[in-house]
Amino acid sequence: MLAVFVEAGRVEVRRRPRPRRARGWALLRLRVGGICNTDLELVRGYYGFRGVPGHEFVAEVVEADSPELVGRRVVGEINAACGACEWCERGMGRHCPRRKVLGIAGLAGAFSEYFVLPEANLHVVPDGVADEEAVFTEPVAAAWEILEQVRLPAGAEVAVLGDGKLGLLIGQVLQLAGARVRLWGRHREKLAIAEAAGMETAKAGKLPAARYDWVVEATGTREGLAQAVGMVRPRGTVIMKSTVHGAVRLDTAAVVVNEIMLLGSRCGPFEPALELVASGRLRLREMITGSYGLGEAGRAFRAAARKGALKILLRAAAW
Repeated sequence: MLAVFVEAGRVEVRRRPRPRRARGWALLRLRVGGICNTDLELVRGYYGFRGVPGHEFVAEVVEADSPELVGRRVVGEINAACGACEWCERGMGRHCPRRKVLGIAGLAGAFSEYFVLPEANLHVVPDGVADEEAVFTEPVAAAWEILEQVRLPAGAEVAVLGDGKLGLLIGQVLQLAGARVRLWGRHREKLAIAEAAGMETAKAGKLPAARYDWVVEATGTREGLAQAVGMVRPRGTVIMKSTVHGAVRLDTAAVVVNEIMLLGSRCGPFEPALELVASGRLRLREMITGSYGLGEAGRAFRAAARKGALKILLRAAAW
């Protein structure tokens, strides 16, 4: 099979053996994958990564223990937990210390013709939801995780810092949940998507100081966290979404003196995310910048890294 392989800053397409599934796991055939900022950071050296990336996908189930899954289109949660530790017993498998993470840590990713994932991680895509929409389920779940972690009062003013793929999804999800979102970004065409979704927008030049009780940092840059801390009021909350390669500099004096809460936020629940995707209330297709075949992965990654790019899709040849 063909698979995308990342090593030492290079993106290559290689032929690799088709994986074998273990009991309780499914063999999946890729239909569509989405390149996200984490994938780009893996190329830059995040996690010391070497292997097959990709964790946003729509796939067809080829083999599974559960016959009702075979032939179905699915999306999947990316953390493969051990199922036996204290964290798993508490229903927190996403924090299992022995977990493998699809396309990130210990588990070959979805940017290949075939890959494997536990059946328990899979969610069937409803009929009528296109692959190009369903592929956003994982980042929509990451956006939804904010609602699982904090209780936003109705009508709360929230600043989302960053107009990239995740920032736009976070803004839309929080806006639909009843928040009053202002999205700060640098790209007119991206801010237009936010405005069409009902958000207020602002160009990220001179940022306001101590203006918001809630700030979501989704810039994907090393500078974003310090900028978000500067925007939040005393006893406010900064929700951290960026994963970047390398150290992030932050003067913690303001955090301590102003009693600011820094909240890390990562993966989220797929059930409400997939339901929201299926509802048609998110502006997803406007966020697709381009589409490439799996064999064009090098071009696709270069396109995804260009300034102003949003979602770049990778398609398996059969689709």
